[in-house]
Amino acid sequence: MNKKEEVFDVAVVGAGPAGMIAAGRAGELGAKVILLEKNKKPGRKLILTGKGRCNLTNAEFNLGKLVEHYGKNGKFLFHSFSVFGPQKVIDFFEKLGVKTKIERGRRVFPESDQADDVLRALIKGLLKGKVKIAYNSEVVGVNCKKNRIAKLILEDREIIAKKYIFCTGGKSCPVTGSTGDGFRWAKELGHKIEELSPALVPIKVKESWAWELRGLALKNVEVSVWQDGKKQCSRFGECLFTHFGLSGPIVLDISKRVGELLERGKVKIVIDLKPALDLRKLDERTKRDFQKYQNKSFKNSLNDLLPRNLIGIIVRMSKINPEKKANSVTKEERRYLAKILKNLEMTAVGLLDFDSAIITKGGVSLKEIDSRTMKSKIIDNLFFAGEIIDIDGPTGGFNLQSCWSTGFLAGESAGKKI
Repeated sequence: MNKKEEVFDVAVVGAGPAGMIAAGRAGELGAKVILLEKNKKPGRKLILTGKGRCNLTNAEFNLGKLVEHYGKNGKFLFHSFSVFGPQKVIDFFEKLGVKTKIERGRRVFPESDQADDVLRALIKGLLKGKVKIAYNSEVVGVNCKKNRIAKLILEDREIIAKKYIFCTGGKSCPVTGSTGDGFRWAKELGHKIEELSPALVPIKVKESWAWELRGLALKNVEVSVWQDGKKQCSRFGECLFTHFGLSGPIVLDISKRVGELLERGKVKIVIDLKPALDLRKLDERTKRDFQKYQNKSFKNSLNDLLPRNLIGIIVRMSKINPEKKANSVTKEERRYLAKILKNLEMTAVGLLDFDSAIITKGGVSLKEIDSRTMKSKIIDNLFFAGEIIDIDGPTGGFNLQSCWSTGFLAGESAGKKI
């Protein structure tokens, strides 16, 4: 029995950020568009971003500096950023009723701190473009003839379109529907898939004392990555201890580099608990605290210096008698303590998997995508956008920005009348 066929100008697969903005833009240009989503509602991963607040972009308006945040592949995004960069993203959402604010690190959030407001705005844009949104519509096959997609095969029907946009996301956070289907289809169509691995993911460490601190968040610290005695990278901000090691914004940002270095050998993670103070100034600070609490024991004289949960660990590492009076701590002991506070060292043993990752490193090779249109160089009527392509950035709104930019450009390119 033949399946029912539906015909469109543009078929977009995946109702994540890239897919919704691509479908909306194509529809705005007058194309007849269908947006296919296998979940029962759109944007499941979007509403989790920014801890439910949705860090929708980064207010880095210098495009040259913006692309640098994406590493060696960043230059690929230059054109899409010039077409639909951070300022245009902010303007786009504000026109749809989402007022924004800029926080530390130029991170842009909705004023309401509600990711649902961003999702509702995107749906409003889809309706404005008269896009047909088909939920519970999982693509199970792609039919290709002579370097062109002929149709998409669903369980109950077939979708025929002049052009197709794959916005299926990566493999990270698969509970939201990002299960890597798009990579399989792209490979079957002849595309090269650069090696996939979890990115922006927590780090596992060897030391059991770190696990004891689970739940402790440290703000305004510096975390650095070392190998063979050389500092490889560092970040300043907030980190979090967990039952397996480390997480938090700056840890997620260094995780990609840690993963690369672990393939070569041993990797050390070092936390500077007092990055604003050098060793001399930190020694002076502790000396003042010990004078202030001169009649208290050493273990009870660190409350002004450290979070309560961390004091026991530091006392053990210092090898100073916990019951020793603060005013009896020697100059040598005090300086050794300062070194510990500036160099809290752990051994990285691995990264968590895709279930815990925010994004995916790797994807459809950029060499096979036209950066000026997002069109495949292999399949004549196929476009890519979002996490499916080999682009990943740090935390701070950069990954959503690449979704908006590549999605808008793909939608514009596919939606134009020929």
